[in-house]
Amino acid sequence: MKRIYLLSVIVILAACNNKPKDPKAELADLKKQQADISSKIAALEAKPGMQDSTKSTDVSVVTVKAGSFTNYVQIQGHIDAQDNVTAYPQTAGTIIAINVKVGDHVHKGEVLVQLDNSVLKQNILQAQAQAELASTVYQRQKNLWDQKIGTEVQFLQAKTNMEATQKQVASLRQQADLARIISPINGTVDQMDLKLGQVASPGTTGIRIVNADILKVKADVPESYATRVSQGQTVKVLFPDAKDSLIAKVTFASKVIDPGSRSFGIEIKLPTNRNLRPNMTATLKIADYNKASVITVPLKAIQKSEDGDYVFVNENGVAKRSVVKQGILYNNQVEILSGLKQGDQLIVMGASDVEDGDKVKVLAGN
Repeated sequence: MKRIYLLSVIVILAACNNKPKDPKAELADLKKQQADISSKIAALEAKPGMQDSTKSTDVSVVTVKAGSFTNYVQIQGHIDAQDNVTAYPQTAGTIIAINVKVGDHVHKGEVLVQLDNSVLKQNILQAQAQAELASTVYQRQKNLWDQKIGTEVQFLQAKTNMEATQKQVASLRQQADLARIISPINGTVDQMDLKLGQVASPGTTGIRIVNADILKVKADVPESYATRVSQGQTVKVLFPDAKDSLIAKVTFASKVIDPGSRSFGIEIKLPTNRNLRPNMTATLKIADYNKASVITVPLKAIQKSEDGDYVFVNENGVAKRSVVKQGILYNNQVEILSGLKQGDQLIVMGASDVEDGDKVKVLAGN
C-alpha cells in the first residue's frame, strides 16, 4: 500500500510539470534571451581582430601632391575709356554748321560744330579797321618823334591807342572762338544729337568723344579688402561678353574710403583690343596670397569633430584618420598646413562613410 501511494504522488507531480506555459510569459522570456545574445555578439565584434574580414567600403582617393596655390579676391567692374569726355560750346548760339557725325575720328583742337557769330565778325572787322588806322597814326607819329618833331605826349597817345585797338581785336576774336564746339582729345565721336538751327548752350549741348584705343577697368573694392588689395598686385581680368581674359596689374588703388559705399576705387589699364568696349562688364580676380609649394585638398574630403578637423587616408586598404590644420580656402580647395604629406592616398568620395580602421576598396580609375 505504501508503494502504491508513492507511485500515485509521482504521477500527480509529473502531470503538474507537463502543464502548458503562459504564451505571453514564454514570449517575454525569449525576447530577453534574444537581447542577451545580441549584446554578447556586439561586444565580441567590437574586440580587435573580430571584425568581418570580408566587409569593405567603396571609396575614391587622390594622391596628395604639393603645388602652387593662389588665393584670389573676386569683384565686379566695368571697362571705361582713359579719355571719355563731352565737348560743350563756351557760349550760347544757334548752330549753323555741323562738321562731323557719329563714328567719325577727330583730332584734338578740331572744330566740330560752328555757332552763329556773325555779329561778332562784324565787330571784329570794325575793330580791325580802327586798329589799322591807329597803327598808321602811330607809325607817322613815331617818325616825327624820331625827328624830334611834336611832343612826347602825342607819341605816347598814338602808341597807347594802337595797343588798345589791337587788344580789342584779340578780345573779339576770342569771343568768336567761344561760339563753336572743339574736340579736346583725339578720339571717335560716340554720341551726338544736334541739328542745324538748334540753339546750343554751355553745359547742356555737347558731343561725347571717346578714345577707345586706351581703355581701363574700374571697380569699387569693399572696405573689408583694404589690406588685401593694393597697387601693383597681379589681377586676372575676365570679360564674359567678349569671351576673353588677360593678366594685368592694378595700376591705381585709391587711398580714400568712400563714406557712402564703404569702398575704394581701383583701376587696371588694358592693352589695345578691338573686341573690348567701354561699359562692358569685367570680373577681377586679384591675387592676394600665393605659395609656390603647398598641399591642397578638396574641401569635401575634410571632416569635422569637436576635437578638430580630420581626413582619412588609405593605408593598404585600411582607412586611417589623420588630424589636419587648415589654411586658406579658395575655389573649394583647402590649404593644408599640417597632417598630410606628399604621396598620401587621401580618401575623397566615401570619406563620410568610414571610421578609423575600416577596410576600404578603392574604385577603379583612382
